[in-house]
Parts: sequence; C-alpha cells; structure tokens
Amino acid sequence: MIKKILITVASIIVLAFIVIYITTRPTETEDGTFIPSPLALKLATSSTTNYDNTTYENKYTGNKKVLMICTEERNMTMANGKKFSTGNHPVEMLLPILHLKNAGFDVDVVTPTGKPVKIEMWAMPEEDENVKAIYSEYKNKFENPESLNKFVNDSLSANTDYLAVLIPGGHGAMLGLPENKDLNKLIHWSYNSDMYMLAICHGPAALLAASLDGDKDSFIYNGYKIAAFPDAVDAQGPMIGYTPGNMPWIYGKKLNNLGVTIINEEADNTVFVDRKLITGASPQAANDFGKTAAQALLEEVNK
Repeated sequence: MIKKILITVASIIVLAFIVIYITTRPTETEDGTFIPSPLALKLATSSTTNYDNTTYENKYTGNKKVLMICTEERNMTMANGKKFSTGNHPVEMLLPILHLKNAGFDVDVVTPTGKPVKIEMWAMPEEDENVKAIYSEYKNKFENPESLNKFVNDSLSANTDYLAVLIPGGHGAMLGLPENKDLNKLIHWSYNSDMYMLAICHGPAALLAASLDGDKDSFIYNGYKIAAFPDAVDAQGPMIGYTPGNMPWIYGKKLNNLGVTIINEEADNTVFVDRKLITGASPQAANDFGKTAAQALLEEVNK
C-alpha cells in the first residue's frame, strides 16, 4: 500500500514538472522566432482591457494632432542568440489612441523608413470590442505608415500641426529607435517646440535617441522622473518564458546613467507626469496614461 502511494506521489510530481516545463517554455513560431509561453501569456495578457470610454466635455475641434513613433522591426536577438518575436504592444498603442480620439485629437503614424508597424499580435485583446474597432480604423495607417526620415527632412522646421509625440511600448521600442538619428532630431524638435512627449512601458527606451549627440549633462531629460517597465521585471522574463533568453541590453540602466529616475518597481498601472513628459509603467497603465495625455492636451489647447 505504501509502495503504491509513493509511486502515485512520484507520478504526480513528475507530471507537475512536465506541465511546468511545457507551460513555461517560449513557443517557437514557424520562422524560428519565439513568442511568450502559455503561462506567460496567461499572466501578462488579457482578452479584454480596462478601457473606460471616457467622455471629454471640452472635446477639441481643431487640427492639431499627435505623432506616434512606432517600430518597424520584429525580432529582438536575446543574449543567448534566440530571437524574440516582438514589436509594439497593441494595448499600449490603441488605448491611448482611443482616449486621444475621444478628446478630438487625430494620431498620425510613422516608422523609421515607412515600413509597416510591427505589432505584438499575441498580446491583442481579442474580446475587447473598443480595441478591435480602433485597430480596424487604424489598420491601414499601421500597414502604410509615413516615414520618420521623410518627416524629419521635409516637415520639421516650421511644422505646427502637432501637440505631442507618442511612443508606445512593447520590446520593439528597443529595436532601432534608441539609436535612430532622425528620432534624435525629432525629440529635440518636439522638446524645443514645447510639445508633450508621451511614452509608455518600454517606450522610454526610445528617448535614449536624444543622447546620441551628447552626454548626461546635455541630455534633455536629465533630472526627470518617469514611469517605465522595470529592468528587474525584464530580468524575470526567461523564468516564465515571456522571453526566450535574457535581455540583450538594459535600457532602464542606460536612462538612469543619463540622470533619469524610474519611480515604479513593478510593471503596474503607474502613470507619472514630469513637466511635459508623460509616462506609464506597463499595459496596465495604458488606460490612465491615455486619459492623462488627452486631458493634458485639452488643457494645452484651451489655455
């Protein structure tokens, strides 16, 4: 009897290890890249969002817009050489757009060279009707964005159409944007033009582009506080199979070295405003981040 019990317990333990192994392994796709494991998707994504469909009584009726900078790169090569299939996070793109649209602001979309926006479709909240509707509305813009390079070369100096720049997160914000010279020019232009900068989750990584032509002392966000996705949480990614390996570089540490303080320790709903820099910690912050941005822009145009 005892022997049978021991065998049963051993079988349960083995089965548990097998389940843990399977559910925490990143899923390999047909092209050899990896998306998050079943467990990671369950823990970190949702079929719906907390979008609250805020009505803005003093809705804007003018022509000022928001310029959204997106990644056109899909694959992040991790420290072990495996490729993580990433892009921009759909919730961090679409909830802010929903709020901005509700407040009366249209959003233009650009990528570095005009190639299609890469989106983490595995994070799409498929049962959220508001998100699905705005994605459908903007799908053509995502597939046929404008070129950041062209915008910088043709439209920068005297352009008065924009009130803010929006950089959504997803690990894709770490691909190409932090070292992009055109983004360097755009950030400095927006800053000097007294525009709002809106960045959420890994989006603040792209702000590193503003340091390409200087050091800590000249970095325009030196001394700022932000909410962003914590490096410590990224370091836990391989444990649950969110990423197929350790991060290739640590963006928060680089921002810290340039004088930026990240105020949150968790990937939570923190939103923070420091002067005209509005930031959010994670997809959980996307609703409040969008509302905060929309309200700030309305106050700006109604001064």
